[in-house]
Amino acid sequence: MEWHACLDEYEKLVIRMTTPRVVIDNAVCPTATLVKVDSARRDGILLDAVQVLTDLNLSIKKAYISSDGQWFMDVFHVTDLNGNKLTDESVISYIEQSLETSFPDRSHGFDGSTALELTGTDRVGLLSEVFAVLADLQCDVVDAKVWTHNGRIASLISVKDCNSGSPINDSQQIDRIKSRLRNILRGDNDIRSAKTSVSLAITHTERRLHQMMFADSDYGRKPVLQCREDSPVVTVQNWAEKGYSVVNVQCKDRAKLLFDVVCTLTDMQYVVFHATINTVEDKAYMEFYVRHTDGTPISCEAERQRVVQCLRAAVERRASDGVRLELCTSDRQGLLANVTRTFRENGLNVTRAEISTTNDIARNVFYVTDAIGNVADPKIIETVREKIGLGELKQFGGKEL
Repeated sequence: MEWHACLDEYEKLVIRMTTPRVVIDNAVCPTATLVKVDSARRDGILLDAVQVLTDLNLSIKKAYISSDGQWFMDVFHVTDLNGNKLTDESVISYIEQSLETSFPDRSHGFDGSTALELTGTDRVGLLSEVFAVLADLQCDVVDAKVWTHNGRIASLISVKDCNSGSPINDSQQIDRIKSRLRNILRGDNDIRSAKTSVSLAITHTERRLHQMMFADSDYGRKPVLQCREDSPVVTVQNWAEKGYSVVNVQCKDRAKLLFDVVCTLTDMQYVVFHATINTVEDKAYMEFYVRHTDGTPISCEAERQRVVQCLRAAVERRASDGVRLELCTSDRQGLLANVTRTFRENGLNVTRAEISTTNDIARNVFYVTDAIGNVADPKIIETVREKIGLGELKQFGGKEL
């Protein structure tokens, strides 16, 4: 065989070994579609795989993960949100193409907008003050996600200039936005920890929110509500013979749960070598065999406690506390400021929010509680709906009048 032919065969072998092999099977399991991924192991590959499935709003009912040595082998049992197998060929094709990319680029921008990152102490009415400032500064909010946990808030807000519809690039305007938002976040007693920053692109919205809250040490702060019926149970033990730390998580099952846990382990610089995930009715059971990126297990009690705290926080941040309110209406300047001001004036606190705008239609989801985190009075919810518009603001969850 000629030398160049040998090189060609070698290149083919390298490509075959480094390119993930994806098989999607609807025949083996009667209740779920199997997604099988085989690949050479690399940093972050498990998170990439879980992220692809999560971004499609698929439920991961079971998973078996093994990446010891230099090879990565995963099997995910997935369904759509209605519990059905995957039958849409476009979705199946997208999964195959996304997972078969050796080094996928998960970064993305905000479609020609400017991204604001905010962290600080949560309080009733804070979100209404933020949106009021943005409206006053001629910023049009086109997309936003807000999480709160243990009295802290993290938010990613995508804005454009109201007049031009373009990203905000003027440095003086950006400084004004940051300064005024920082003052709001500081309030009377959060001078040090309130933070604002501006970006034109982020890695992944929800992963970035986890990173922001982790950097803000929300996991170590005192919970606003001391008793939660569905608090996650997290244990960490070392398997000395094999050099692993074994992490167990038991909690109520929900959408994107596995992503939240794997994302946090990855950002804490742990590598998952083996894992088993199972769901039974509304409960999730997850077991991970992990090591540090340098190959060592968890080394001390303080580190073990930190892992327990961080994983509890990862599960709780996205927990849907409160009544779900959905707003669907024509977008207009000051809409969010007016809606959230109405919440504030009626003593409602926003614990989580997802804001989006498509073709001049605002589709916003808010989770609200009373001022101290308890279930909101149904009469107050109804009053708020009447003020905003019964046809525009719908209630999901909680007791309607």
